[in-house]
Amino acid sequence: MSQTIAFVGVGRMGANMARRLKDCGFSITAVYDVNREAATSLAAELGCAAPEKLANVTAAADVIFTVVTNDAAMRAIFFDAADSLLMGAQGKIFINCATLSPAIHREVDEAAKKVGAHSLEACMASSISHAREGKLYLMLGGDEAVYQQVLPMIEQMSVNRRFVGGPGRAAEVKALVNMVMNINTAGLAEGLGLAAALGHDLDMIREVFSQTGANSRVLETDGGDMCAREHDCWFSAEHAAKDSGIAQGLARGVGLNLPLNDATTAQYEKMVALGLGGLDKSGIAELTFKGRHA
Repeated sequence: MSQTIAFVGVGRMGANMARRLKDCGFSITAVYDVNREAATSLAAELGCAAPEKLANVTAAADVIFTVVTNDAAMRAIFFDAADSLLMGAQGKIFINCATLSPAIHREVDEAAKKVGAHSLEACMASSISHAREGKLYLMLGGDEAVYQQVLPMIEQMSVNRRFVGGPGRAAEVKALVNMVMNINTAGLAEGLGLAAALGHDLDMIREVFSQTGANSRVLETDGGDMCAREHDCWFSAEHAAKDSGIAQGLARGVGLNLPLNDATTAQYEKMVALGLGGLDKSGIAELTFKGRHA
C-alpha cells in the first residue's frame, strides 16, 4: 500500500474505483478529468489534488489508472505534445481500464517503454456498483512481472481476474466478451419483440426462456427492462456500438466474416443515429418492438 495512485477519467466507473481503493487504505493523490467539475468534486471528497495538467498527475503518483471513453481520448492523454501522462513518466505504471482497440493499447505500451514506464491493460467486465464494491471482473494484459507489482490493489478492486497475455491481448478478449454480449442482447430484443407482436404474455415468455436454451445472462439483466421500456444507463448503446465495432475491425483484420456481429453493430449504430445512444444497451428493444422507434 506504499504505492501512491492517481486516476485519469473519473466518470461513474473511474470515480467508484478510486473510492474503493481509498476505502481499502491506498493513498489516492490526484484525479483528473476533462470535466473539471467532476475532478474537483471527487478530489474534495477523497482529499487529494485535481491537477489541470496531465504531467502533474503523473508526477503525483506511482500508479496511474486511466478510464477513458475511446481511442481518441487515449491518444489525447498519452500523445499530446503539449501535455501528456508520459512526461516525466520514468518508473511509473499506467493501468488502462477502458474498452479500447488492442492497437491503441499496444501503441501506449511501446511509448511507455521508450520513456522507462510500464503499461498494463485491466479491461473490466462489470458494472458501476461492482466498481464501488471491489467486485470487478478484470482481464489483464502486458508484462506479467509488472502485473505482480500492482496485484495487491488489483485484488482489492476485483472479485476475480484473469491475466491473458502480452500487450493488446486482454483488449482482444474484452472485445470478444462485449461482441457476444451485444449479440445476445440484440437477439433477446428480437425474441421479446416478436412475442409481444404475437400477443404473448411477456412474463410467461421470459419464464419459458429462462428454463430453455433461450436462457442467458442478458435475459436476467435486461429482459425486464426491455419489456418495461426502462433503459436507465448501466452500459450505453453508444458504448455497445463502439465495442461491437472494435470486434468488427478485428474480424476484418484476420479475414473473418461475422454477419451476426455486423448486424448487431448496425443496430447499435442506428440507435446512436436516432439519438438513443445514451440509453442502456437494453434500449435496442426500442428498434424491435412493434410501435416503438422504427
